[in-house]
Amino acid sequence: MRVIIVRHAKAEPGDPDELRPLAPRGREQARELGELLAAKHPDSVVSSPLLRARETAAPIAAAAGVEVVVDERLAPGATTEDLRAAVEGRGVTVVTVGHAPDCDEILLELTGRDMHFATGAYAEVEL
Repeated sequence: MRVIIVRHAKAEPGDPDELRPLAPRGREQARELGELLAAKHPDSVVSSPLLRARETAAPIAAAAGVEVVVDERLAPGATTEDLRAAVEGRGVTVVTVGHAPDCDEILLELTGRDMHFATGAYAEVEL
């Protein structure tokens, strides 16, 4: 299974944290991610429940012709085990949308790659 780990796009500051929407630049990043990642033919897009993650996932899913699946396990604090459980049975290629530093830590554990995920960044891994 190929998993494409995405950190949500640029969000507005604010409180409460879980309701922070994407900034204008973030909406553009999400649109660009949709165009780019649709070419990888994802079978599903799984998102953290936080608004900024769902707003990042929506254009990716729309471009790929699939629905966004919201999974609480991808909320801040997600582990490698959470990611594995969230993508299980969702297809050959799955896009996940989550948060930092979770994306960094999951990628490091799965691949040994030490990468800082900027907003809107992604990495592909084989599970």
